[in-house]
This record gives sequence, C-alpha cells and structure tokens, in this order.
Amino acid sequence: MNQTHASLLQQIARQAMIDRGLEPDFSAQVERQLDQIDQPATDSSIKDMRDLLWCSIDNDDSRDLDQLTVAEDLDGVNVRALVAVADVDAVVKSGTPIDEHARHNTTSVYTAAVIFPMLPEKLSTGLTSLNEDGDRVAMIMDMTVAADGSVSTSDVYRARVRNKAKLAYNSVGAWLDGTGEMPPAVAAVKGLAENLKLQDRTADKMRELRHEHGALDLETIEPRAVIHDGQVVDLQQDRRNNAKMLIEDFMIGANGVTAAFLERHRYSSIRRVVRSPERWDRIEIIAKDLGDQLPPEPDSRALEAFLQRRHKADPMRFPDLSLAIVKAMGAGEYVLEQPGQTPIGHFGLAVRDYSHSTAPNRRYPDLLTHRLLKAALTGAKAPYTNDELASLADHCTKQEDAANKVERQVRKSAAASLLKTHIGERFDGLVTGASAKGTWVRIFHPPVEGKVVHGSEGMEIGHRVRVKLIEFERVRVSGASFDQWCVNRRSIQCIPLEAPRWHSERSCNSVSLRLGSLVVAKPW
Repeated sequence: MNQTHASLLQQIARQAMIDRGLEPDFSAQVERQLDQIDQPATDSSIKDMRDLLWCSIDNDDSRDLDQLTVAEDLDGVNVRALVAVADVDAVVKSGTPIDEHARHNTTSVYTAAVIFPMLPEKLSTGLTSLNEDGDRVAMIMDMTVAADGSVSTSDVYRARVRNKAKLAYNSVGAWLDGTGEMPPAVAAVKGLAENLKLQDRTADKMRELRHEHGALDLETIEPRAVIHDGQVVDLQQDRRNNAKMLIEDFMIGANGVTAAFLERHRYSSIRRVVRSPERWDRIEIIAKDLGDQLPPEPDSRALEAFLQRRHKADPMRFPDLSLAIVKAMGAGEYVLEQPGQTPIGHFGLAVRDYSHSTAPNRRYPDLLTHRLLKAALTGAKAPYTNDELASLADHCTKQEDAANKVERQVRKSAAASLLKTHIGERFDGLVTGASAKGTWVRIFHPPVEGKVVHGSEGMEIGHRVRVKLIEFERVRVSGASFDQWCVNRRSIQCIPLEAPRWHSERSCNSVSLRLGSLVVAKPW
C-alpha cells in the first residue's frame, strides 16, 4: 500500500513520541475537563490596558499566540517596553487533568507533518491564545529601557489586553529592513507603524548592550520540510530578520525582568541556564584554524568579538561557523535557583538572571513561573517547594531533550524522503559533532545532518568534507493496523575537498550517515 510522505511522517512522529516517553494524545479525563471550558478567563479587578497598541508578531502559520508587545516613548530618551504574556494559569489550574498532561510532556512538539500541542488546541490556539481582536487576561512585564539599552526599572503585574493586529515575521521583517511594503495589517491600525519602529529601535539598543556584555550573535540554520500534496518537496531555511530579532530582544528582556522580580520578592524560581562551554578547547582550535586566538578559559566577550570578526570577513560561511560553535557549547537546561544564590546565568545571552516566562501555551516551565509570579504578587505561599521545583526543572530538561529528538527524527525521515532520488550525487558538508557517541556531518544543500558510521577517524567539529550518497537502508515502522516501510537512513562516501584555510583538509574512507538536521531552541 503506497502512502504519502506526510502520512508516513505522521506515523513516525507518533511512534517517536511514544518511544521517547511523550504522550501524543490527550486522555479522556482531559477531554472531559475541556468540555467544561467554554470561554476565556476574565478578571475585572486587574488593570485595563486594552486601549494600547498591542500586536503579535510570529510565524506566518502560528496560531498559539503567547505574547504581545508595545512601546511608549517617555521623554525622547527612555522608552517603556511592555510585553503581555497569556495568563494560561487563569484557565489551566495546577493538578487538573489538562495540567497533568502538560506537566508530563512539558512542551509542544512541532514536526513537519503533525503538531503535538502541550495544551489542547481549544485552549492554546483559542481561549488562552492572545488572538486578534480578543480580550484576554495577561501577565505584563513592564520595562523602562534607557538610552544605552539597559533596563533601569521594571515591574510585573496582571492586566486585560487586546491584540490589535496579528502580524508575521517575514512581512514585518521585510518592511522594517526596507525591502518590503508595509503589511496591510499594520497600515490598518492608526499609530501602529510608528510604534513598531519605536519597538525596533529599542530592541536594537537592548541587543547592542547585550553584545557589549558578551552575548553571542550566532546565525544558525533551522531547516523546515516543505510538504506539497502530501510529498516532501524541499527543505527551506528560516533566516533571521529585524522582526524576529525585535521579538527575541523583548522576550529576553521580559525573561530577565521575571527572574529579577522573583529574586526581589525572595521566591525560588526555575532558571534557564547555559553553562560555560563544555568544549571550549575545541572552540579555541576553531579560532586558531581561522588565524585567530581565544583565551584559554571561557570568555563570552572574547568569543563574541571573534564571531563579529568572522561575520565581517566571511559572511557566506558564518552559519557554518555558528553551527560548530553551538555544537561545542552544549545545551541549555532548567535548574532551581533559591533567593540569594549566585546565578549560573546564560552564557550565550550574557545575562545573569533568566527564567522562561513568555510562552506558557507551549512550555511548561513558563506556566510554572507564572504561578510563582502570582504568589509573589499577592504575598502568598509559594505553590511549589524547592524540592518540587528542582525535580520539575530536571524533568523539564529531560522532556525538552526528548521532544527535540522527536523533531530531529521526523526531519531525518523527511530529508531521506527528499534525497531518495539523489543516490550517487556529491555534497559539501561540515562536521557538526564528534564524540564517543559518534560523528555527525551536515551537508549544505539540502541542509541535512547524518551520523558517520565508518571512516570518522580524525574528524573534528568544524572540518569541511565532501560526501557522496551511495545507498540507503529502510527501517520498519509500525502503523495503526499494519507495518509500513519508510526511508530514514543513507550511506555516503567521503571525497577529498580542497578546503578554506580555516578548515582542516579531509580525505577519508567510505562512511555511513544517519540523516537528520540541527535543532536550535529559541533562546526566549
């Protein structure tokens, strides 16, 4: 029985969820609770901020809208930057069946063929989403941004908000960059264009200050499978633009405000941290191969300065360099932080205080943080003990890793489907991972990653190679009522490639790759 790529990928995704200990479906108890929820939360006792020029900016196809932004020029120098985040806890109470499902999975899982939302779509894309022209309750992160980009004052509180315009990254980004027309949704709201430009200028200042402190400006490739009429026809790369950076900078600021607020009120919190790079020695070697030098100990300012020099010298290959740095840095994690404790911080963002709080429709740590914020706002007892928070932080880290592996597995299968007709072709690639667990190479186009099974001796992160696709294997995937064959593995052969000065030249024997692609989580 022939099936489309899309239906096969759906089967693979469901099985991968189960294999990784994630729940692909909502229980009957969840459905019964959901039947009792028929309207958004309301609260007339909180601030009414519905008249502000709130707008959402997200992916073109996003329906789970977690945050809105707006800015206010205070005196020609200082700017009030406001982020409104969906108050999911107003609808999803701790210990309920919906909360228990969210607590188990801890995150929405996004694949090319199917999305497994953390919350039922009736909520995440409806009653708890900050949808256009809908009144919602929200948690507000209120920042005063000084001329140098620093946050001079901040506060957190609840308010009623209304999304005036649902906007998309690509169209707003092109307009802000000066390469596209003003989106009709912006033009339709009086004053919104000016406000977005104020937000953009403010975000620029915040970003510049973070880079001065050592925040890393990395440009990684995040390929997305394009499915047409059920078939995988391409892998497209999403690029950063001004709109994406605006939202990133406002969310980073809001997450810092949240962490500082809980610290001021002496409440423990779950922090998002990225420790000093696990393989700084490898990053040093990458810099040395490029004719540059880094200090012997991890130094985010020195690394950012090096990245800026390389971006200027070789912008075309900068994403490949970024990829090698990301791989060497190691993954982020969630940890308990108690009041007065020295923060671990976030190495990549160069911030000390950082808690995820801006995406409670799709990330459970953010929902936990909102419950802590509400306790702090009223002076109530913390809803979780330190032991519970530590256990939840560890659980969220593990489930995020499981979710990433599900997304990677589906992308590997999508890439294999796309490359099925390309056996015998040669591809340029970059070594993206090298450890006791194996060596990985990503080819540049399509941007697909594979595991080296043979011939990996001497390969290190950052080496550039040329590979030849020579065969593939098929793996049996269990379907609902029958077994279905599906491609998710290829074998390739390395061919010597004349490399740029900063890459070691490679010549190797036949190797075999398990195809996939890099996942880079959003920092905010």
